[in-house]
Amino acid sequence: MAFSADELRVLRRALAFALHPAPLPDEDVQDCLRLAGSVDEVVGEAGRLRAFLLADLARYRDALPGSLSGYLELLQDALAAGYDPRPEDLAALRALRGGPLAAALLERCQVIAERSVRARLAGRAVPATAPAPRSRLLALPGGRAAEPDKPKTPPAPARPVPPSERPAPKPSEVFPPRRPAPRPAQRAAG
Repeated sequence: MAFSADELRVLRRALAFALHPAPLPDEDVQDCLRLAGSVDEVVGEAGRLRAFLLADLARYRDALPGSLSGYLELLQDALAAGYDPRPEDLAALRALRGGPLAAALLERCQVIAERSVRARLAGRAVPATAPAPRSRLLALPGGRAAEPDKPKTPPAPARPVPPSERPAPKPSEVFPPRRPAPRPAQRAAG
């Protein structure tokens, strides 16, 4: 996740307020609420992107062996994002282990799967493979409510669109097309 310069200023003011509570101007409160909304949107998009990646991984796994290179690449991406390999992945990699990349991925997946099983048997919580939904930031402690001179007015109720009602992004929106790099101009010999 990357923040713009304006978002970083808002984040910096919010952190300064957290360290040294004082009444916040309405503009700062609104900026913090907008930033919290933006972060919530990014978290939701990350969840949708992850679901898209996992669905794509399943499609490639079902199309093996014809989709070998695409499947191995997607599996590497999913593992890098914290994916816990499923038994279907281990079975597919065992069938493909003749190749060096598939053999290396099989070894890596077996280590991850074993660690996950040991953690479950020991009763420890297994790290989630998807980020937990974040609770919405509706008000900052101390903000406008800490100002004794102003009457307390409740903030306007936010009506976020539930994730189930938002349209899923198209693959072209998630993965924009790559444009070839411009070729350097050739000099004429002369």
